[in-house]
Amino acid sequence: MIPGGPAGDRQAGPGGPAGDRQAGPGRPAGDGGTSPGRPAGDGGTGSGRPAGDSGTGSGRPAGDSGTGAGSGGGAGPDPVRLLIVDDHPVVRDGLRGMFAGDPGFEVVGEARDGAEALALAATYHPDVVLMDLRMPGMDGVTAIGRLARSAPTVRVLVLTTYDTDADVLPAIEAGATGYLLKDAPRDELVRAVRAAARGESVLSPTVAGRLMGHLRAPAAEPLSQRELEVLTLVARGSSNREAAARLFISEATVKTHLLHVYAKLGVNDRAAAVAAAYDRRLLTPRPW
Repeated sequence: MIPGGPAGDRQAGPGGPAGDRQAGPGRPAGDGGTSPGRPAGDGGTGSGRPAGDSGTGSGRPAGDSGTGAGSGGGAGPDPVRLLIVDDHPVVRDGLRGMFAGDPGFEVVGEARDGAEALALAATYHPDVVLMDLRMPGMDGVTAIGRLARSAPTVRVLVLTTYDTDADVLPAIEAGATGYLLKDAPRDELVRAVRAAARGESVLSPTVAGRLMGHLRAPAAEPLSQRELEVLTLVARGSSNREAAARLFISEATVKTHLLHVYAKLGVNDRAAAVAAAYDRRLLTPRPW
C-alpha cells in the first residue's frame, strides 16, 4: 500500500516486522497511514473531489468511466436523416412521432406533395425520403423520377396503401429503392428505412410477388402508333365514326384497331382499355 492509503494498511515501518502498525514520525499511534491534513477514514480522494468519487477528472460527473470529453462513452453512427412525404397530416404526425423518438433517426422535414418534397430535399439533403404515391399536385412517381436525376444519392422508400401493378411498377422504374404498404408493422418499417439508407432494396411480400409475376409473364405486345391514335380519340370521347373521320379511315378499321387494343391490354371494352392505358402510362391526361 502506498503512503496515504486507507487506515488499516499493514505497511511495515523501517526495520519493523511485517504487520506492525508503525506510526510515522509525528503521527499518533493508531493512525492508519492517512496523509497529513486528511481526516482518518478518508478513502484517498484528491483535493476538492467529493468522497466516494471513483477517480473522475475535474469537471467530469461522478460515475463517468473515464472516456474523453464529449465522447459520451463512444459516439455511435450518425442518425438517418429522414424526409416524410404524405398529403395526410395525421399520417405525417404518426410517422414523425415514430421516428423522432428514436435516436437513430432525424426527421429533417415533412412535405404534402412531390413539389414540396423536391424543395425540401434540395435544402436539407435527407438520406431517405419516405414517399406516398397518390397526392394532389405532383404525385409520388413524378417526384421519385426527378429526385433520381437531381439527387441520385437520396434513397426513396415508397409507403402507400396501393399495391397494384399500376402503382408498383412505375414507382420502381422511376427509381424507388423500396416499396412498403402502410399496414407494415413498426419494426418492419424502421428496419426498412435503415436498409434503404444503406442502399438496400426493400419490398413488402405482396409487392415482391407482383414484381416476380411481372418478370415471369410474357412481354405484352406494344400498341402500334395507329392503335394509340385510335385509343387517344376514344379516351377523349370520340365515337368510332368520329375517330374514323379524324383519322381518314373507315369505321370498320377503327373497330379492328380497337379489337387489337383490347387483346394487347387484356380487356374487353372501351372503358377498360382507356383505364388500362392510363394505368400503364400509355396515355397522358390532358392538362386543364
